[in-house]
Parts: sequence; structure tokens; C-alpha cells
Amino acid sequence: MDTKRAFDVVVGSVGLLAAAPIIAGVAVAMRLSADRGPIFHRARRMGEGGRVIVVLKIRTMTEGSGGSKLTASDDHRVTRIGRILRRYRIDELPQLVNVLRGEMSMVGPRPEDPAFVDLHDPLHRKVFTAKPGITRLAQLHYHDEAALLQGADAERLYRTEVLPAKLRLDAEYLDRRSVWLDIRILGRTVGAVLGRPSARARP
Repeated sequence: MDTKRAFDVVVGSVGLLAAAPIIAGVAVAMRLSADRGPIFHRARRMGEGGRVIVVLKIRTMTEGSGGSKLTASDDHRVTRIGRILRRYRIDELPQLVNVLRGEMSMVGPRPEDPAFVDLHDPLHRKVFTAKPGITRLAQLHYHDEAALLQGADAERLYRTEVLPAKLRLDAEYLDRRSVWLDIRILGRTVGAVLGRPSARARP
């Protein structure tokens, strides 16, 4: 077991133990709000080596929601509880299971919807050779991504500007990755979730 995998197993295990009561509390809150849909959402995402994996999340949208693959800040499909979960990234806690399965890492390129991946592009190919992570450098830069993706041109903006910028940051992370950098990114992610502006700066 290499150092990064050992780090993922230790941090992921501790994180899942801490997250279990939170996830259970969210499930109770969803039922009390008369939401009878599934607690978890299983999303198909591009993973290591261009392989599609199933990423676990807490469901934040109304059951059976269709429409755009992108989520804007005022998206009507997001439930009241879902907005809180997204604000504090609680919906991503079940991905710790993906980490322990070896499908994801604590830090790495984010797993992307296959609809937005072009493996003919050298940048895409480089990024998706690596195991995806729960958080990453681009997560700190684009903490308010949903606010950028408004209007009819949201998907074009994402494909032509936002996604390429995020992938360049992912590629830079891959060139510099280390356990120490992972610790720094995790620390700044926690700070960003808690609302410290300085934590959103690039480490």
C-alpha cells in the first residue's frame, strides 16, 4: 500500500465514522420534511483511467428530476434541505465510501460527468489517468461555481471556460501531488466550507 493510499484509508475511515451520525441526521430530517424519496443518489462519473464509476451522494434534488446536468445556484430542482447540504458540502460525505473502496481519493481531480469528458483532448486524458478525489485545488477556486452557471448559455460556459480552467488546476495538482499538499488542500477545503475567505485562496 503506497503512502497516498494509506493516507486515504486512515482519513477516510475516521471521516466516515464522524460522518455517519450526520448522514443519519440528514436522513431523519428528509423524512420529517415529507421527502419520501431515496436518501442517496448514485451518479455515474468518469474515474481513473477513463473508467466510469458510481459516486455516492446524498440526494439534494427532487426525486426524478430531469433537465440540465449542471446545477445553478437558483436551480428549482434543489430541495430546501438540499440547499443546506450543498452549501456545507454535506451531500458529498457518502463519497468516503468510494474512498475506502479504492475508487476515489481524499484529494484529486473531481470525478466528472462523462458527458463533459473528451478523452481525445490531451488535458482530459492526463487528468483522468488519476484517481478522482472528494476535493481538489479547483474546488477552492470555484467554490461558487453554481453562481457562475446561470442562464441559457450555462453549459457552453462550463464546457469552454470553467471546465478547461478546472482541468488545468487538476493537471497542476498531479504534477505537484504529495501527502503534504493533500493535507493543505483538505485544511483549506474545511476552511472554505466554514466560510473563511482566505481558505479559498490557492495553497
